[in-house]
Amino acid sequence: MSELNQRNKQTAIAYWRTLDKGSEMSADIQTFLTHDLRWDGFAPFPDTQSAADFISSFVTPFCKTFDQIHRETHIVMGGVSEGRVSGGRDGRHWVGGTGYLHAKQIRDLNVIPARNIPLRLRWGEFLEFDETGKIIRIQTIIDLIDWLEQINLSPLPKATGAAHVYPPPTGCDGYLIDEQDVQKSTELRDYARDFIFGGLNGFDQSDMKSMGMAYYFHPNLKWYGPGGIGACLSFKEFEDLHQRPWLAAFPDRTVGDLDNLIAEGTFVGASSMPGVTLTHTGPYLGQSATQARCGVNGIDFWREENGQFVENWVFVDMVHLFDQMGIDLLERVNHMAGHKARAN
Repeated sequence: MSELNQRNKQTAIAYWRTLDKGSEMSADIQTFLTHDLRWDGFAPFPDTQSAADFISSFVTPFCKTFDQIHRETHIVMGGVSEGRVSGGRDGRHWVGGTGYLHAKQIRDLNVIPARNIPLRLRWGEFLEFDETGKIIRIQTIIDLIDWLEQINLSPLPKATGAAHVYPPPTGCDGYLIDEQDVQKSTELRDYARDFIFGGLNGFDQSDMKSMGMAYYFHPNLKWYGPGGIGACLSFKEFEDLHQRPWLAAFPDRTVGDLDNLIAEGTFVGASSMPGVTLTHTGPYLGQSATQARCGVNGIDFWREENGQFVENWVFVDMVHLFDQMGIDLLERVNHMAGHKARAN
């Protein structure tokens, strides 16, 4: 298993480097992918069911939007998933990565106008590999709200957390090229399962202490949340600025089977599209309750230290979430961009 994981991580790094070549990479990138590749993307891009559609529908138009892309990778980790609520390995091999894409947007993309200014785009991605080392599934989120905040076109209220805070791990130790301790990784995966399926799912819809989050999170937790929420730089901030309003809006939030849940060394990664289901019964980010039943597309990375999580990097596809509430955030952006263009 460890040999496969090491091979898959090296392949993932090579894939990302090839992807960053921009419009010149389309032929090269296909060597990493199976023909029936499944891509679970982020709104407004449609999910695809083949490598050819993935490249034509997302990769090519996205890369042509920028003059060039420089990828800054903060975390690379891999493992065999154990993301089912009932337990047991699902036997699927995944590699996850996250960091920044540094780029200057030179062409409009969907409703996002080119501002020709340097951008730092938060990216999170998981790649699933088959036994031959080919990528058979990709899950990607680029933080669109954070991107829109950088060009002053955010369709959501000003974040209560700190904006644009998404650093590498404190110890700069998230690039797990070397083989990690198997026993430590297994123990951490079990801890993560208890945190997700026991702690988070233990909410009694009244008292936040019912989840026992103080057991899992260090008091000095650094929670690097998505655009629209922002970063919380202590456990208290995490509860006050994110978890309390989130649970007030979505009190029946439940984590189901995840597409992947892996642990390696001191890092945990998970993604699912969707993995969390909830009902919008209270106000959230300026939107009154709609009673809509929603699924949350998300990606997470955690770092553990001395038996608690001390850092958490979080992605939520906010455009997709609000779409399910009947709210078109991109139409808001289009309206704002039109007014700003006329004002200029």
